[in-house]
Amino acid sequence: MNIIEIAEIIGIISFALSGFLIAVEVKLDILGIFISSFLTALGGGVTRDVIVGRELFAFSNNYASLLVIAVIMIAIFFKVQRMDENIEKHPLFMTADTLGMVSFAISGALIAQHAGFNFFGVILLSLITAVGGGVMRDILINKIPLVLVSEFYGTVAIFVGILIFIFGVLSWLNPWTIMIVFVVGVWLRFIAVSKEWHLPKI
Repeated sequence: MNIIEIAEIIGIISFALSGFLIAVEVKLDILGIFISSFLTALGGGVTRDVIVGRELFAFSNNYASLLVIAVIMIAIFFKVQRMDENIEKHPLFMTADTLGMVSFAISGALIAQHAGFNFFGVILLSLITAVGGGVMRDILINKIPLVLVSEFYGTVAIFVGILIFIFGVLSWLNPWTIMIVFVVGVWLRFIAVSKEWHLPKI
């Protein structure tokens, strides 16, 4: 199993949970919960693979869909759906959404580099992979996408893409440096939330 597959698995599990939690918050039925979880977990990766012309990871590996189903079943078993407070401020959602976003930003940037994309291509594919599923979910439930209003959400994905591109140019990409990028991305997201950092508005 290579580093991209590991990042994909972490991203799928994390985003499946965040999709589940959002679906519960807006009171979707069981089919809506499955759709929300699948869209959030797989939407960004499918969009990325279509752009690159790559075999669709979500449709060519059985465990992608199985992971989403398993996350939903486990969440229901532990009665996660009974949380009463604001889901998007809950530590469980913040952790799942952050891990998913950073993991997919990394996988998107790595795949873009392998495809020979330039600097802007790597950054854009990193961003699309990281936020694509969440945007699809939010549009489906008639909600402003989190990437447009949340603290440094898309900015973290862009930053991760920039780091991956720089490390690739310097031939420094290896499991250790990718782990450093992952930790820095997660740390930056949590700091942005705790300090309530926002990009300036016009």
